[in-house]
Amino acid sequence: MTYRVMGVDPGLTRCGLAVVDIEPNRRSTLVAVGVVGTDPGRSLDERLLVISEAVDSWLELHSPHVLAVERVFSQLNVSTVMGTAQASGVVIVSAARRGIPVALHTPTEVKAAVTGNGQADKAAVTKMVTKILRLQTSPRPADAADALALAITHAWRRGVQPGIAPGTVTPAQRIWAEAEARARRR
Repeated sequence: MTYRVMGVDPGLTRCGLAVVDIEPNRRSTLVAVGVVGTDPGRSLDERLLVISEAVDSWLELHSPHVLAVERVFSQLNVSTVMGTAQASGVVIVSAARRGIPVALHTPTEVKAAVTGNGQADKAAVTKMVTKILRLQTSPRPADAADALALAITHAWRRGVQPGIAPGTVTPAQRIWAEAEARARRR
């Protein structure tokens, strides 16, 4: 059974999106990769809407079993952290609406899983993603490579197994679904 993972490297200016199929032997195959960009001159609501619509489209088109998202971490630039957190929230809600489980992974976890070194730089991550997926050229920009690394990391860390299948939901997704069901009954 092939396990399909969508990786998202959230960002307000550039949001990396990737879909990878993982076989039980961990062989990974690229399905799609891209970056959604938003114009910093636009309002926050307009930018988040662009990201939301792109993620919705990818979820519908590729039907992943799970969504792997980079966990927001503290940086010195508070506005960058806020934008990343806002983009992450939009992505997570898009998955929750469809009952798709969401997993969060730190940058250190991703680097360690893909390169064997939690302190690896972006060039090393890109090089290993290119090798793992047997690509002729490296994915660009770095946001695309990071999204691919997230998808690979999730499958490798969680294992490709029937126990994590479509329809599996997190507690937050269950609460969301129950709230929607109550609203429909009213």
